[in-house]
Amino acid sequence: MPRPAGLGSLLDVALDDTLPEPLFRQLYNELRQAILTGRLHPGDRLPASRSLAQELGISRNTVLGAFEQLLSEGYLEMRGGSGTYVAGNLPDLTPERAAPRGSAAAAPELAARSAILFAPRRRGMAASHALAPCFAPGFIDSSSFPFPLWSRLLAKSWRQPPRQIVDGGDPGGYPPLRAAIADYLRQARGIECSGDDVLIVSGIRQAVDLTCRLLLDPGDKVWVERPGFPGIGAAIAASGGKLVHVTVDNEGLDVAEGLRQAPKARLACVAPSHQYPLGVVMSLQRRLSLLAWARAAKAWVLEDDYDSEFRYAGRPLAALRSLDEDGRVIYVGTLSKLLFPSLRVGYLVAPPSLAAAFRSARAVVDDQPAMATQPALAAFFTSGHLAAHVRRMRKLYARRQQLLLAAADRHFGDKIALQPDDAGLHLVGQLADPALARLGDTRVAEKIAAAGVTVSPLSAYDAGEDGGRRVRQGLMFGYAAVPEAKFQPGARAIAAALKL
Repeated sequence: MPRPAGLGSLLDVALDDTLPEPLFRQLYNELRQAILTGRLHPGDRLPASRSLAQELGISRNTVLGAFEQLLSEGYLEMRGGSGTYVAGNLPDLTPERAAPRGSAAAAPELAARSAILFAPRRRGMAASHALAPCFAPGFIDSSSFPFPLWSRLLAKSWRQPPRQIVDGGDPGGYPPLRAAIADYLRQARGIECSGDDVLIVSGIRQAVDLTCRLLLDPGDKVWVERPGFPGIGAAIAASGGKLVHVTVDNEGLDVAEGLRQAPKARLACVAPSHQYPLGVVMSLQRRLSLLAWARAAKAWVLEDDYDSEFRYAGRPLAALRSLDEDGRVIYVGTLSKLLFPSLRVGYLVAPPSLAAAFRSARAVVDDQPAMATQPALAAFFTSGHLAAHVRRMRKLYARRQQLLLAAADRHFGDKIALQPDDAGLHLVGQLADPALARLGDTRVAEKIAAAGVTVSPLSAYDAGEDGGRRVRQGLMFGYAAVPEAKFQPGARAIAAALKL
């Protein structure tokens, strides 16, 4: 039965306008927590926004902002002419938990093979990047980075460097940078963590490798997205994990399919905020089901949040890690895609119970992360330059997506169908023309390459175990690194190559 109004007093909602966090965000957090802890049940009716605003002594726009975010993330639903309700299709949200968020009471379940990670240290090497041809996915516009500012920050940090920078020695990375990343994630992604939980790595693949070394024994099963980013699967396989390819549909990773294939898997690797390559956002129901599985199976979830900054419509969705009450989610991100590729800096946010083990593992893999750029990066974060750069790039990439859509509409007609995306750096074009569909996306991409333009066949990202069956057909069009004058000529060359 719907509950009566008076929700503020019923749930003991406490808002404080002296805090730096906006009031709409405080209300959003209070209501979300009430839903997750069972104080609000599926199907409960919320009071009208005007009534709740009056009861809490805040503006109606503040209440509407919180409701809008909860609606977009699937916690609430609108029923025409009736009002706003807690979503009725949420799974059971009130299971008993062995320990609260961040609790270190229970010993973490380390893999037996992780003992080797406490052996003498050794060093690693970084990877390199190639230049991006027209429409190749996976590239950013590095030319827009403020390199004059960056050079000044580098020079300042090394003019009279303290002993801590020269000698290094902390396997987790430069402490001020780790603290700055923790502050950034709290503000931008809703993740409660400290600098002690943050580990500086060379990129997402190193984060995956460290996770596998620490938590997997050879032969342990790992859920990976299908289709998905090949680099993650390769890193898992190289560490001895057994890949279990789980289909991604329009709600993200199909948790029910994962349970059918490997209910006792040790790890699941997902990109819930913007899946690569499909661009799907994992639904709230799937997120909660994934966390429930991890809790019951004593498994781990690795959240790949590779491009969450580049969202062009609405507020960024909360990270999966922000829902984790059991310390089961390992969150990884990259600064190389945000700033410039050769930076080769990423970060891993470990559950508090695993943070010390991850630092020890990091020290074994390559002694310590390179210190040359970390002080400048810390200053880039804390001075506000990062936020300004993200705003600039978000506008730039949003405009380039529109240029790609306009060029496709003009030159492809209805033969290759591209739809706008609220986030990301590429779009997926569907082969709507029957002749192109029969030809297959790999052959179509080869014809386009012969015309001097690069796109990626979507089928190349399906690495299933059933004899090469491809679950998706389409073409991936990167737009972030394409000069604006190249969109129309590039699309024209594709149309000519395919005789569209």
